[in-house]
Amino acid sequence: MKTEPNIADPDGFYEAWVAAHEGLSDADSADLDARLVLLLANQVGEMQVLLDCIAAARAARG
Repeated sequence: MKTEPNIADPDGFYEAWVAAHEGLSDADSADLDARLVLLLANQVGEMQVLLDCIAAARAARG
């Protein structure tokens, strides 16, 4: 699992992600995020990396 920054333009990505949510209901925003997670997980493709990412995200919660 990569933990160092690996996005060439993280601010640009964040802005595009936020913009994709404009005008959506909370439910539609949650659906968009779920679809995005599945598409990105498919790009990663390695089960252990995905499991490590799930564990890291869960451990980092509030």
